[in-house]
Amino acid sequence: MNILNLLTDKEQKLCIKKSFKKNELIFNEQDICLYIGVVNKGEVIISSYTKNGKEIIYNHLFKNDIFGNNLIFSSSDRFKGNVIAITDVELILINKENLIYILQSNKLFLIEYLKLSSEFSKTLNSQVKLLSFDSVEERLLYLFHDNNPIRYKNISSLARKLNVSREALSRLINKMVKEGKIKKSVNYITLLM
Repeated sequence: MNILNLLTDKEQKLCIKKSFKKNELIFNEQDICLYIGVVNKGEVIISSYTKNGKEIIYNHLFKNDIFGNNLIFSSSDRFKGNVIAITDVELILINKENLIYILQSNKLFLIEYLKLSSEFSKTLNSQVKLLSFDSVEERLLYLFHDNNPIRYKNISSLARKLNVSREALSRLINKMVKEGKIKKSVNYITLLM
């Protein structure tokens, strides 16, 4: 469901529509979160870099996904990663004051906002758990826990999601296909065990 469809005409006027080009930085890590963002078009990632320069993707957002909702009311209201457009993107931004007004006046929006915030928290918790596994195979099998089949754009994007090298993931997938544990097709991997 698109949470924006729940806004009245008056509430829509409280929102800011902003466009970004592919690979454009939307917010820097450590910027204060002044808005919640709703992805209206395109794809966004939230990522950070380790001291060794390795990128860690915390979240991959698609149309109708929200971000900033876990920060805007927090005592630690700074972005924990860079928010980057990975395609051309259109965002709908709602500042804190307007968000409070909308949440107070629009019950349907409030309920959907709470659902999306809960799902966002689940996604972050799942990513933390995924990163706690040491081996590539453990991470891949954990990903199957909630996603069978796993849909992916390409091996590189799946490797970034698992925070492993592309080469290590390719070797593992080929090995598991030969062992009959998984089936690979275009943009999908299905667990057979």
